Parts: sequence; structure tokens; C-alpha cells
Amino acid sequence: MTRATSTDNSTGAELVIVDDEPDLREMLREYLEPHGYRVRTAAGGGELRAHLAERPADLVLLDVRMPGEDGLSLARWVREHSNTAIIMVTSAGETVDRVVGLEIGADDYVVKPFDLRELRARIASVLRRTAVGPAAGAVSGARIRMGKAWLDIDGRRLIGENGEPVRLTNMEFDLLHAFATHPNRVLTRNQLLDLAHNKEWEPFDRSIDVRVTRIRRKIEPDPSKPQVIKTVHGAGYIFVTEPRG
Repeated sequence: MTRATSTDNSTGAELVIVDDEPDLREMLREYLEPHGYRVRTAAGGGELRAHLAERPADLVLLDVRMPGEDGLSLARWVREHSNTAIIMVTSAGETVDRVVGLEIGADDYVVKPFDLRELRARIASVLRRTAVGPAAGAVSGARIRMGKAWLDIDGRRLIGENGEPVRLTNMEFDLLHAFATHPNRVLTRNQLLDLAHNKEWEPFDRSIDVRVTRIRRKIEPDPSKPQVIKTVHGAGYIFVTEPRG
């Protein structure tokens, strides 16, 4: 869907809040709507699917721990059916849920109990990253060979061997762009976070490692033996433009 424009690229954005606690859903709606967001709420997967069938959303805020179909399975469904941004809501200490959420393709997460201002900042940050790309169908520009695929810089997409687009999250594209513009150079995790405009990720989450693993599955001829994006132990990663066995 076409996103509204504003100074923070978030005003008018369409959000769906999915949580089994009605008081929390209503509190978030009352907080976010005065800041310019259009907010719909859902108590679970059925209502979320109905909302998205009615019209697309810019971002879905998903609680992980819900009765019935949990947030992780819903995040997987959203990622398989759309490019809607996803922020997961986890409880303190649920590191496994955060890692699984990243592997599924979530764009960010917040931990309960969260500060409302922090949540709004994270929503705005994710929407800014999502809004960077041109409208669908825009003519692509420079392409950089990355393993078995091509990175289309202007189109913010990855083109596979068969010429078809390969699904990418915004963070995955930003990481690929960072590697593509710094070839044959070791980049630390902190440098990659800076280059991908994701300074808000916390180092212990190992978000870069999870994303690199996902990226390798999409560009490496043999992801179990990466030759395009290599690990430099104790340092970080390097994009090798002429991989050798």
C-alpha cells in the first residue's frame, strides 16, 4: 500500500495491534491514534486475517504469548503473505522467542513491560526503513552480483537465478546493501548495525548473526559452506566478491 509521508514517515500509517488483552489493545490505540496512526486491533489470528483481507496494513504489532495460535505462527503467516512490517512483543527473558521471531522475518521486537514512548520510537523506526524503497514497479538501477543472486539497489530487492524476486525483509536488504557497498572488507557487527541504520538492536540479541544466516540461504550456492559472505572469527563478516573454494 502507498504510505503517507510526513516528517517522520509515520503519520497516517496503518497499524494492527494483536494481543489477547483487551485493556492493552485499547490503551495502545488511545496512545497511538493522537500521534497520527490509524489503529485497528485484533484479539487473535482470525481477527488479524480478517483485517488484512479487508485492507493491507503498514505494520503489525504481535504479542508472542497468546492462547491458541501464538504470535510466532502468526508472524510466519504474515511474512509468507505480505511485506507488512512486524514488531514482536515478548516478555522479559524470552530470548528464544526473539531469535525465532528474527528467523521468521520480524523487523523488530519490544519487551514487556515497555515504555510507550520507546514503542512509538520503534514503530517509527521500522516504518522509516519500510518506506525507503520506491513504489512497486519502479525501474531498477544498479545490480550487484552476490553469489547466486543479484542485488537491485534502486529497486531494494534481490533477484534470484531464475530472474524472480527473492523475498527480503527491510533489515536483510539493508545488510546486503552494507556488504555490497563495502566489498572485501571485514565489517564488525557494530559496523553492520550502523550501516544498516539499526543501532537500536542490542548486542546480546545476536540479530546480525541470525540475519546473515537467513541471507546466506538466499545467496550462497551452499549455505552450509558460505563463500560469498564469510565469517571472520573474532572480528565479523566479509563479502567476498570473487569467492574461491
